[in-house]
Amino acid sequence: MNSNTLKKALQDLKYPGINRSIGELKLLGDIKVIGDKAKIELLTISDESYLNVKKLIEENFSDIFSALDISKKNLSAKKDMNYGNSAAPNNRAPYAKNIIAVTSGKGGVGKSTVSVNLAIALAQRGYKVGILDADVYGPNIPRLTNTDLQRIKWDDNNKIIPAENYGIKIMSVALTTPSMDTPLVWRSSVAVNALIQFLEDVAWGELDFMVIDMPPGTGDVQLTIAQELPISAAVLVTTPQLVATDDVSRAVMMFKDINVKMAGIVENMSFFIAPDTKNRYDIFGSGGGEKIAKKYEVPFLGGIPLDMQIREASDKGEPPVALGNNEQKKYYQDIIENILKNSKFTL
Repeated sequence: MNSNTLKKALQDLKYPGINRSIGELKLLGDIKVIGDKAKIELLTISDESYLNVKKLIEENFSDIFSALDISKKNLSAKKDMNYGNSAAPNNRAPYAKNIIAVTSGKGGVGKSTVSVNLAIALAQRGYKVGILDADVYGPNIPRLTNTDLQRIKWDDNNKIIPAENYGIKIMSVALTTPSMDTPLVWRSSVAVNALIQFLEDVAWGELDFMVIDMPPGTGDVQLTIAQELPISAAVLVTTPQLVATDDVSRAVMMFKDINVKMAGIVENMSFFIAPDTKNRYDIFGSGGGEKIAKKYEVPFLGGIPLDMQIREASDKGEPPVALGNNEQKKYYQDIIENILKNSKFTL
């Protein structure tokens, strides 16, 4: 058996527990056969998936080769973590002219949906845009961009090739796992190292904007991004609900403390228009986002309603700003217009 026939045989092996082959999941790296020995590199990001595939290969090929050297390409390899600081951050993304960080004080407010639609709205204006899913433990960007079945590949320079759809480049840890429900049981230091790798080892090309979908809260990832990237502007997403505005207040203060300029506040799920009566209902209260913006003297960028069509389209990976009706598109396009007005970008 030579290298090519081994690769073909390996590609056809079914990943344990799911009806997809390890070839379909793009889990195979370099494969070499030398005599009766085989060297196999796996492109897995978690120890669990590595051990599962390693065991699968050993069960099927140990009788064929005298030795199997199965290794894992370390996607979370330790990077140079000579941290900058928020006053004088490093620039691990010199290829991006502008960095927009989209964050929220709490989860469940639609931050990732807003991130995707704002990135696409920028691309619609002719800008070169990438989106980095920094929400490591809850990565939703691939599903929202209909790239959830794609898996990472490497180019000839050993750089990761980002996924692409709707005119934007996309990188997420969800593109590295065997399936969407694979958990990443990582300590924060490992998660931070993986994000640094996604900044430095992905073939982003030249970008006018990199949009970063941050995790909710005020933790390690937020601090690291502020230390390792010169953030041009932060966008904070909230709902009108008091518990959401309480939490986004903490995020506002965090960015003030680390000297990151805020483009403003987006209020998601602002109101609901009943499709039959056209009556408006303020399900989560009203005016919360505007009150926070006024209190902390940051711009209010706009509100987005609670809309079943937006939710359904987002779940199908059909962003409203790209495939919705004109009214739905305008919500996000107006917010981008306000962001561009309120912030100083290099264009």
